[in-house]
Amino acid sequence: MSVVPILKAENISKSFGGIQAVSNASIEVPAGSITGLIGPNGAGKTTFFGLLSNFLKPDRGTVIFDDKPIHGKPPHAIAKLGMIRTFQVPRVLSRLSVMDNMLLAAQDQVGERFWSTWFESAKIAQQERENREKARQILASVGLIRMADDFAGSLSGGQRKLLEIARALMSDPKLILLDEPAAGVNPALIEDICGHIQRWNREGLSFLIIEHNMDVIMSLCDRVWVLAEGHNLAEGSPSDIQKDPRVLEAYLGS
Repeated sequence: MSVVPILKAENISKSFGGIQAVSNASIEVPAGSITGLIGPNGAGKTTFFGLLSNFLKPDRGTVIFDDKPIHGKPPHAIAKLGMIRTFQVPRVLSRLSVMDNMLLAAQDQVGERFWSTWFESAKIAQQERENREKARQILASVGLIRMADDFAGSLSGGQRKLLEIARALMSDPKLILLDEPAAGVNPALIEDICGHIQRWNREGLSFLIIEHNMDVIMSLCDRVWVLAEGHNLAEGSPSDIQKDPRVLEAYLGS
């Protein structure tokens, strides 16, 4: 694992009206790592994710991804740079097939350019075949290939989470921000999801994960950051975090 951060945020703050949701929060995600972000309910974790990916505009602070400042860029531009986020409630297009959900995530599609539809039909057809094959390989790797032609809305909650992660892989990301990948998922599928995350990480993909399931965080993560009331509370290895009295008091209720 590299010690060079692929993502670094410093002094990020965000208020909604008179409520300070995130206050001078910082984080570093080393390239090649699985980094965890935990904290009690209302700690500001999902808001922080939104600020890192600029789905929410920070009041102040800086976000550097892959050595480039991104806090002024729109989410689609950040995604093109290689940072993709998922959501606590998976955002799949329910009335489209699983395959079509995957194909929508492919980057730089020739057929999206107006004049190409007139003059590059062969190139478009070739790229569509390549994208479809890539989607089939990814779906096969997460056990969803048999459902490729089913409506995404017919999937279980855990399968939707897998589809959302699989769809993120279609864009060849460098870093995926996962918001509670194990929430509402049965234990067997949680084990599958964790296994996929570990495999993709070994292949070079970095992760930043919000998760309330401590077994998932402690088994997956190289480093864990803790938020409480919108600010940094602690940071360290999983074993250090488990023993930190501030975390035990704020997060585990001891």
